[in-house]
Amino acid sequence: MKKRKIEIAPSILAADFRRLEREVKAVQDGGADRIHCDIMDGVFVTNISFGPMVVAAVKKCVTIPLDVHLMIAAPQKYIARFCDAGADNLTVHADAVDDLPGTFDAIRALGVRAGVTVNPDKPVSLFQRYLDKVDLVLIMSVYAGFGGQKFMPEVLEKVRSLVTERRRSGLDFAIEIDGGITAETAAASINSGVDVLVSGSYIFGSADYHAAIERLRGAEQGRAQ
Repeated sequence: MKKRKIEIAPSILAADFRRLEREVKAVQDGGADRIHCDIMDGVFVTNISFGPMVVAAVKKCVTIPLDVHLMIAAPQKYIARFCDAGADNLTVHADAVDDLPGTFDAIRALGVRAGVTVNPDKPVSLFQRYLDKVDLVLIMSVYAGFGGQKFMPEVLEKVRSLVTERRRSGLDFAIEIDGGITAETAAASINSGVDVLVSGSYIFGSADYHAAIERLRGAEQGRAQ
């Protein structure tokens, strides 16, 4: 399988919302490959973040793809709204929907790439049989719903198992990781086979977004294929 470019996806959950347009343009100019939008509903997770209106506003500010992560109950009810708002990738939690393959088909039917994820304490077996229907698998390295948590290295075993399954099955889904990503944890993630690094606090907490993004991208050291 062709080696993938490591992509960096700043999570706007950690951005300064008083100047969100400037923030997303700054990370785009700093070399970000996509913008990560964490959607929380106060039901599936305890916090509430933002909805389609903010996604639509961000879409108008940047030209790079929007990577939308739905941490919400019954996400299938909101697929069309987030796709219409400008999502380029739409990721759902496997344990939040009853009909996973139908949900993936509905996302793809709207011309958007479908993604799936689970929290660190849940197995990839919840969605493994449907890997042929997804474009992205998001590995949560913290629990969904809160920013600034510490990276959980044990989830890298999930990454390695997905790399093996991708090679065995001849599929081409991307592997993304989200939670506690710094230059150090980025290196371990990349070397385990991750393709996309989601990072919030590390990037938006830096005085130089470009430098932070390049440190993450430069963490690559002989990554798994």
